[in-house]
Amino acid sequence: AKPAYFIAEAGVEEEQIRTYDCMIAYDKFYQTPRLWLFGYTEQGTPLKPAQIWEDVVRVHAKDTVTVDPFPSTKVPMVSIHPCQHARVMKKTVDAMLEEGRDPRPDQALSIFLKFISGVVPTINYDFTVDT
Repeated sequence: AKPAYFIAEAGVEEEQIRTYDCMIAYDKFYQTPRLWLFGYTEQGTPLKPAQIWEDVVRVHAKDTVTVDPFPSTKVPMVSIHPCQHARVMKKTVDAMLEEGRDPRPDQALSIFLKFISGVVPTINYDFTVDT
């Protein structure tokens, strides 16, 4: 099944490119990073939260992913709720250790974004790292 943001016109499919500003703010209550998304259409028009839901795995929409005011601006944004971040991050790091890989502190952001990509799989991240 193709993602909801694909359109068909005259038998030709065109991919609509959406751009997201991804902001990470520290959540004091959960003591973990919290990801906030603000999206734009190809024309630069801000996406409505309902349009962003199209890019979120359905099982997470309106549960793990919510619309809340961004802490510093109070602008409503889609947010990946942090209640499970610590548990999932620990599970990911434990799996790396079991595989004999020793995660370094400088890899924390990459590990966090890989976790987020499971919730919003339509966002492409560049995980290239220098070794």
